[in-house]
Amino acid sequence: NKSQEIQEMLLIDVTPLSLGIETAGGVMTTLIKRNSAIPINETKIFTTYQDRQPSVCIQVYEGERAMTKDNHLLGQFHLHGILPAPRGIPQVEVTFDVNANGIMEVSAYDKSTDRGHTIQIKNDKGRLTKAQIDKMCQDAILFADDDRSAKARIEAKSQLENYVHGIQMNLDNSNSHLMIPPQDLDILKQTCEETQRWINVNSDASEQQFTNKLKDMERKCAPIITRVYQNMTSRGGSETLKVPETKKMDEVD
Repeated sequence: NKSQEIQEMLLIDVTPLSLGIETAGGVMTTLIKRNSAIPINETKIFTTYQDRQPSVCIQVYEGERAMTKDNHLLGQFHLHGILPAPRGIPQVEVTFDVNANGIMEVSAYDKSTDRGHTIQIKNDKGRLTKAQIDKMCQDAILFADDDRSAKARIEAKSQLENYVHGIQMNLDNSNSHLMIPPQDLDILKQTCEETQRWINVNSDASEQQFTNKLKDMERKCAPIITRVYQNMTSRGGSETLKVPETKKMDEVD
């Protein structure tokens, strides 16, 4: 009968909101999605946003919006002692572990140094009320288009920055002057410098402007990189240029 069916139902606790951390540009990068059954454990690899970045700030949020400024901060900590390295090279493993009582442990672990740090976030204080949670979910629907646009703009900017950084890494190679003809080397240097200046002045540019700038840079640089790469590989050289990537791991400031 109906009452017996109800009594036999298994009640499962779930996360009322998505859980994640802030990545470059103020983006909410989710590790555990809303309505995930608990206990649950999720891990994701992040990297640094700047060259020789000595630490990362792990800011933990709950919410459904694309940008952390519209979500709820639960806690934060710094992981220090990251070895000096180019942007995008260090790997920081972040783990969210929510137990059956809703208590969450957030840990960050630098894979190159074995350094780590953990904080515990309880659900007994500083958490949102049911009304606040409902409003946050409603706002996520109401502002969905705005959130998509904001996130797309940040991603377009990041792709441009990554491409500039990739070209610069090639130029910083001690043998770059041996691999790249002087005229091409000047084009790469000038294009990198001009684009970086443009990014610094136009950090609030639109998604389309960042996309157009990336296409313009690729038009100037890609043929040179491809040509040098083909020449070096045809000679059987042990060292060559790396094709710049526009998409890397999510970056933490």
